[in-house]
Amino acid sequence: MFYGSLNFRLLSNLFVWNENSRLGIAFESSTGFTLPNGAVRSPEASWIRNERWNLLKNEQKEKFAPICPDFVVEIRSKSDEIKYLQEKMAEYIENGTQLAWLIDRFDDKVYLYKADEPVQTLHSLKVKLSGDPILPGFLLDLESIIN
Repeated sequence: MFYGSLNFRLLSNLFVWNENSRLGIAFESSTGFTLPNGAVRSPEASWIRNERWNLLKNEQKEKFAPICPDFVVEIRSKSDEIKYLQEKMAEYIENGTQLAWLIDRFDDKVYLYKADEPVQTLHSLKVKLSGDPILPGFLLDLESIIN
């Protein structure tokens, strides 16, 4: 149950930022995307810039849209193997994601993935994650949504 609450709070923060910025479209986990490599993925939270989303035809938007999100978040659940999630995050980056956060609430770590940069590991969930420059001004106080 805690997993769903954490995901909801994360999505709420992304939603509020997106409503204010109007820079893109935010999605929750029931949305699937077909990545350029053919994989179909449904991250916990994702976001796509308006100019990229608007290039898709309406019928493409109603299916597993053939696009890789600019930003994704995955939250480790009890049944998830961390290695699998890390491979999934690398796949997002390889397919065009610019920023990705993997939140490992069991090992108190956050893995930050950025295009063309090595993965950064934060050894605490008591952090504020910045979406800049991909999500300008988006700041997620992870500690506040976990507690």
